[in-house]
Amino acid sequence: MSIRRILLALCALLALPVFASAETLPDLAGRKVVIAVENAYFPLQFNDPKTGQAVGWEYDMVEALSKKLNFVAEYQNVSWDAMIQAVSDKQYDMGMTGITITAERKEKVDFSAPYMLSEIYMLVRGDENRFEDAGAFGDDDTLLIGAQAGTSTFYAAVYEVLDKNEQNPRIKLFETFAASVAALQAGDVDMVLTDSAGGNAVVATSGGKLKMVGPPIQSEQFGLIFPKGSDLVAPIDAGIKALDADGALAAITRKWFVDYKP
Repeated sequence: MSIRRILLALCALLALPVFASAETLPDLAGRKVVIAVENAYFPLQFNDPKTGQAVGWEYDMVEALSKKLNFVAEYQNVSWDAMIQAVSDKQYDMGMTGITITAERKEKVDFSAPYMLSEIYMLVRGDENRFEDAGAFGDDDTLLIGAQAGTSTFYAAVYEVLDKNEQNPRIKLFETFAASVAALQAGDVDMVLTDSAGGNAVVATSGGKLKMVGPPIQSEQFGLIFPKGSDLVAPIDAGIKALDADGALAAITRKWFVDYKP
């Protein structure tokens, strides 16, 4: 997916009929908002290899939201497999790490309005020529998928590529998306599923060692998560609409998907 399509998809997703203006935005009066992060999902959130600082698209969005809504963001690292439950248990006020909005997750947490539309593609090595789509991959029992347990890409691998068996030995589990990509580059697995946002960024920085192939396997929307009934949902939704209206989200997207050089 090209950066132009990412930008168009983002704008189409957030372009609602009525935008919040600066005058109508809620004021959270300097409230501290504790946010669970993983810092392992380039370029949405990751540790900059040059500085070690946690940076990325989502950090810039939250920083912009904090200025619009007058709150103070405090970030705490938590593993992906614990994040949704921890937010549900009110250990954190909010969670972010490119979390796909699903009906199952809505049973545990509340979601913000979607802030990014992405599609899931197959990420492979640059010289891969054994398969070009999910059907061909699924038919070859020798091919392995790298995945992070509990993620939307894990379930897409199980239910859209393989045989709907979550214990299928062809799926090799890794702690982070970055670890699965490293395994792909090392030849330990043959494919990793990725959303188009992260996939395009990884391919662009791989020096031709990686590519995305085939048609999209499925589409997904990303949202921030909150404990059920959180009073932050409505203000954050208003802030997201305002950031889209003034062009801030498009500028952040360009910064991380076009201009960023690791």
